Amino acid sequence: MFVLGLLYGAKPMTLAKAVGALLSPNQGTDGFIVWTLRMPRSLAAFLAGAALATAGFLLQSVTRNPLAAPDLTGVSAGAVTAIVTTFIFFPDVSSAYYPPIGMAGGVGAAALTLFASNGRRGSPLHFALSGVTVALFLSAITTCVLLRGGPQSPSVLFWLSGGFQGRSWPQVVYMLPWIVIGLLGALVSHRVIGLFGLGDEAAAGMGVNTAVWKPIVLICAIILVAGVTPVAGPIAFIGLAAPHLVRLLRPADTLWAILLNIALGGALLVTADALARSVAAPREIPVGIFTALIGGPVFIYLIQRRRLGMTTGPRP
Repeated sequence: MFVLGLLYGAKPMTLAKAVGALLSPNQGTDGFIVWTLRMPRSLAAFLAGAALATAGFLLQSVTRNPLAAPDLTGVSAGAVTAIVTTFIFFPDVSSAYYPPIGMAGGVGAAALTLFASNGRRGSPLHFALSGVTVALFLSAITTCVLLRGGPQSPSVLFWLSGGFQGRSWPQVVYMLPWIVIGLLGALVSHRVIGLFGLGDEAAAGMGVNTAVWKPIVLICAIILVAGVTPVAGPIAFIGLAAPHLVRLLRPADTLWAILLNIALGGALLVTADALARSVAAPREIPVGIFTALIGGPVFIYLIQRRRLGMTTGPRP
């Protein structure tokens, strides 16, 4: 899918031309299109999809809730509200600080969702409704902030539509450290994450200090969202759909589940980005439309199931 992402856009390109452009980056228009426009954009989309899918998997594993996802738990909305508020009211703050600012907003939103859903005693549906409510509340705050933003609001509205238009190598470098930290944290913690799927009591009986490890895993998920949001804006449904699609593949253990989420989440978002820039070329369609077409049916399937409990997960 990454290779196909290099071929499609406002100017379609054959595979032979794309390979020639890869081998000769400084020769002709094709080299400029591949190396300056499409390759960094596709790489940013892959990294963002991998991060969002892994964040959704971590949230679902820790909460043991099949409806947990960055956009359905308020984490994405919290990051967006914090970043937009900073951009509008504190324009002198460097964009380099947006990931930690978004992380603080995501932590606050996640804590509010857990509080509203009665913590661990809340049902999966109660947790999902609390997350949607928190997300809507924060979206209303974001709208109020934008109404006071004056001439700065149009650029923020473009960012809020989500997508990778105009993204190049600086944005890839910007998001890479945060995503690497979050993914490494998930990979290192894969055994603990697998034990969480057995329940808090069983995990504690096997020596896991849940009071320490749950916040660590949650922070890893929020770091991933905070690394993606300043570059791509809010992108929905990848964090919900990808983990459930991975479960259909029945991974052997939690490590394989994380690796498959990285691969599948990245492939889904690269596909959505390629469609967004090629379906109505030379105009672009927001990426969120295509991610919703992917994730919407999955969400409908989940809420129609008779049992919303987590399916049997991979072995720890």
